[in-house]
Order: sequence, then C-alpha cells, then structure tokens
Amino acid sequence: MEGLRLIVGLGNPGREYARTRHNAGFRFVDALAGKAGGRFGIEGKLFGETAKIDFAGQALWLLKPATFMNLSGKSVAAALRYWKIEPEQALLAHDELDLPPGTARLKFDGGHGGQNGLRDTMKLLGHGRFHRLRIGIGHPGHKDRVTSWVLGRPGVEDDILIDRAVDDALDVLPLAVRGDFSEAMKRLHTAKP
Repeated sequence: MEGLRLIVGLGNPGREYARTRHNAGFRFVDALAGKAGGRFGIEGKLFGETAKIDFAGQALWLLKPATFMNLSGKSVAAALRYWKIEPEQALLAHDELDLPPGTARLKFDGGHGGQNGLRDTMKLLGHGRFHRLRIGIGHPGHKDRVTSWVLGRPGVEDDILIDRAVDDALDVLPLAVRGDFSEAMKRLHTAKP
C-alpha cells in the first residue's frame, strides 16, 4: 500500500477550543509539527493552516482545517485537489468517543461513527477510503451529554492519557508514512495503556 502524503488534524479553530477533547486531532498534528520542526501558516485557498515537514524520509503536508469540525471536508477536499493527493494517501486524526483516553487506533475506510469531521469529508469525497487515526477521549455515558463532553476540556488524568495516545501514535507513524500500515497497526494496537 502507498504511504502517506497528507496528515489532517480535525478540530475547531480558536483559542476557546484549544485543549478540548474534540481537538485531539489538532493536538496530534501540532505534536508532529513540533517534533519535525514544522510551522503552520494560514492557507486561505485550502480553508486552513498548513505546514510542510520531512518525516521518516518523506515530505508530508500537514493540515488543520479552519472551517469548524462539521465543515472539515471542505478543507480536506481542497487540499487533496490542490496537492494532487489521493484520499488513500491521507490520514485524518480525530477524537474517538468509543475508545478510552490513552488509546489510539489506526483504521482504513469505514463509516464516520457520528464524527462530524469525518461525516463531512465523506460526504464531499463520496466515500471513506482514507486512513484514520482514532484518538480515544472516552464517552460521557449518555448521548445527551456528548456535545458538552467533546467541547469540554478533559480532566488532568485524561489529559495525560490523551497525550500518551498521541505519543504512541507518533511512535508508529514512520511505519504508516512509508506504507507499512499493518505493522503500524500491530504495534499501536498492542501498545500498553
């Protein structure tokens, strides 16, 4: 399988959302940019912030849509078109209610699981054939509490666990970037919580 050329962090722009659970995807690409010495700049025609980095011997584009989560697809689709990147060469990092904090999982294709950034991206692309990095944020226990949960900041313990999940995902990312997704998955999915 081909390697990655684009890594998108899904989240909401603005300081008030900075460390919320919903911004776990932003947290991941920010950590990656920091590790690789990349700097984000506004790219108006792509409706977001972009950075170009060298990572694991590959040139990678990073993208943080500035469209708010439920319109992320507009930014993702524009970036894929502009850089002539196939969806299969993209990884979308996002928060995942169905995984506990401290857990990260890689996945290719599938549904959106109610995640609005994935839902919008799939609507605009017409399919879900891209890679996902699911960063666990846990579930509040009842669907009526989901909105305030995802838009809220995690407690100290969960915050540390989310950072650990980001670190675990960064550790296996070189494999995914080179196209060895099965090995990346195996290592990530057996990482000790």
